Amino acid sequence: MTTSSDVTTAIVPTAAGDARITWHPAPTPRLVLAAGHGAGGGIEARDLRALAAALPGHGITVALVEQPWRVAGKKVAPAPKTLDAAWRDLWPALTVPALPVIAGGRSAGARVACRTAPELGARAVLALSFPLHPPGRPEKSRAAELLGAGVPTLVVQGGNDPFGRPAEFPDGAHDLVEVPYADHGFAVPKRAPVGQDEALTVITEAVVGWAGSLG
Repeated sequence: MTTSSDVTTAIVPTAAGDARITWHPAPTPRLVLAAGHGAGGGIEARDLRALAAALPGHGITVALVEQPWRVAGKKVAPAPKTLDAAWRDLWPALTVPALPVIAGGRSAGARVACRTAPELGARAVLALSFPLHPPGRPEKSRAAELLGAGVPTLVVQGGNDPFGRPAEFPDGAHDLVEVPYADHGFAVPKRAPVGQDEALTVITEAVVGWAGSLG
């Protein structure tokens, strides 16, 4: 384990290789948010960084999880079943603080969280930029994964996300917050009336408010 200021990083062995968890601890924690990355990037994603900076001040410890393929320096994510298996293997490390754990992630990481939440006993699911379908292929819906999470679920979706705009999401047992003008990475155009910092504030405030309702 390596430590920098209050942030700690731990390597966790899984059947798919070593995963890495970067902990951003809350001074007085009541929940843990475990957030995985997408298939096209890592924990440096703007939304994950913003949550790691904002949530500890609200009693939520943030654990940013890097899948083994990313830790190994590979550029292509493995099959969903491999991602799920690694998540299952590292889950016990996320429960070490003996606090309720929100399973979360962006894009592919959100799919992993939804698919595994019931069996792992997650308190809730946070789905950032859930890829409801491949771009331009709405008939290839992944709504069943989202609707099958089985626990309180918050979807935070960019208004211009080609993987699924907010209006495309089915009604179901989940809350949905739109980030106006944002794309799949929550980037907003420079010409948009909402700035990038404002877009990230929409995300962090939505998650803080929703997490507060979990008790």
